Amino acid sequence: MDPLWILVAFLLGFAVFRVGLPPLVGYLIAGFVLQAFGVVGGEVLDEIADLGVMLLLFTIGLKLKIRSLLKPEIWAGASIHMLITVIIFGAFIFAVSLSGISAFQSLNFNLSFLLAFALSFSSTVFAVKVLEDKGEMVSLHGRVSIGVLIMQDIFAVLFLTFSTGKIPSPWAIALIAGLLLVRPLLHAILNRVGHRELVLLFSMFLALGLGAAGFEIVGLKPDLGALVLGVMIAGHPKAGEMSDALLSFKDLFLVGFFLKIGLGGAPTLQALGIGAVLTIATVFKVALFFFLFTRFKLRARTALLAAFSLATYSEFGLLVGSIGVQNGWIGPEWLTVIAISLSFTFILASPLNSASHSIFDRRAEKLRRWQTEKRHSEDQPIDPGEARIAVFGMGRVGTAAYDDMRERHGDIVIGVEQDPDVVKMHQEAGRHVIPGDPTDIDFWARARMNKEDRVQLVLLAMPNHSANMQAVKELASFGFEGVVAATAQFDDQVEELKAAGVQAAYNFYAQAGYGFAEHVCEALEDEGLLTI
Repeated sequence: MDPLWILVAFLLGFAVFRVGLPPLVGYLIAGFVLQAFGVVGGEVLDEIADLGVMLLLFTIGLKLKIRSLLKPEIWAGASIHMLITVIIFGAFIFAVSLSGISAFQSLNFNLSFLLAFALSFSSTVFAVKVLEDKGEMVSLHGRVSIGVLIMQDIFAVLFLTFSTGKIPSPWAIALIAGLLLVRPLLHAILNRVGHRELVLLFSMFLALGLGAAGFEIVGLKPDLGALVLGVMIAGHPKAGEMSDALLSFKDLFLVGFFLKIGLGGAPTLQALGIGAVLTIATVFKVALFFFLFTRFKLRARTALLAAFSLATYSEFGLLVGSIGVQNGWIGPEWLTVIAISLSFTFILASPLNSASHSIFDRRAEKLRRWQTEKRHSEDQPIDPGEARIAVFGMGRVGTAAYDDMRERHGDIVIGVEQDPDVVKMHQEAGRHVIPGDPTDIDFWARARMNKEDRVQLVLLAMPNHSANMQAVKELASFGFEGVVAATAQFDDQVEELKAAGVQAAYNFYAQAGYGFAEHVCEALEDEGLLTI
């Protein structure tokens, strides 16, 4: 990849970041700018983009619980949404084809519904990137979004199998069966590889070698192979470490993916017009997702945030377009239209997701009217009871803070965590931990945090800075009068937290050194070993 491309991507990514948008918007714009100057992608960029997608799907698999796909809001929600979207969009495209507009004249009934099928998917890359940046991968709406995207990927695999005539090799079943048999061996190896570069290399081998390359050999999608290998490793104690080890590589390669989308084709005025209309049509997709999720008993907030993360078209649409062009079904101009529509939805959905919490807060009363009376089992009201100290985010930092506060003040401490599996682990360990999302305005209202004799100290120990900042905002809007303390990874984040009203903010990397020194001195003095 030309160093100039990297420079342009950095400058535009930095520019949009400074105005409050995700850098991926800048990478897309960089692709458009480079394309305008005659730059074309090529095989190297394609390979980089593919690597990014495969590593992304592998990390999704590391966090995926298969049982979550069996929930009605996921399998039924995804299926019903796709069916309705294909019918509505297909009928609309076919009606336009009868109107005489030149770009649509070559589309018959079947091809109209083929395009509608391509437009019914949402982007896995975009949704996961947004959820990761906001620290909401393990939230209920994050898990619902990921589940829907996995279901869509399953539909994609079925389509590719039947549309391309590329029947998977008989060895495909043998490969999958073999992977299940060697799963204990893979876990045993992972137990013995130590840390750092060996974990990284083993992760790369599983995702790109055994997963992607293995599946491609037997006629299956490489992306699917990476996802399956991630699922096989999910639940291992080192799964989180593997995800962290791949993080920088995944983010770097995904820059190539967004550049590739921007370089997708030379936009004509007609293509831009059609792309703009299709972009507006995503409003229907979002509204339909919101309606379906609320019918499956999710609260309005959960339904809205999940729908927003799915408010795009998918890179799968480009694949469908490529198949259509290769088979002579549609003209190559439709690849450009799909690329433009995909890019537009990325650009518009980015600020939409960044402001999703504020949007719900402003429209909460109207949106709650769509809720059903009965609530989803994971979306029930939460009350911290008689706790006086609340620790939000029960990772390593939050757990240490919880244990220390409990030792100092007794059983008036409560932990709050989004991930239900982490909640269960802490409950089994004897800690008072409840499921909850501190970025949720409804959580604070139901918890009665501003009443007398309720929580007086809140410790925000979530690993994502934006989540901590959103929690501070929700506390302030609800009138919380107690003390708020928060952790951060960088000094500028500490200053931002203090400016938002946090009374005590700590860079936990810097504070870890102080804590370590204090612990050593106390331990050695108690043993009489420190005489200096």
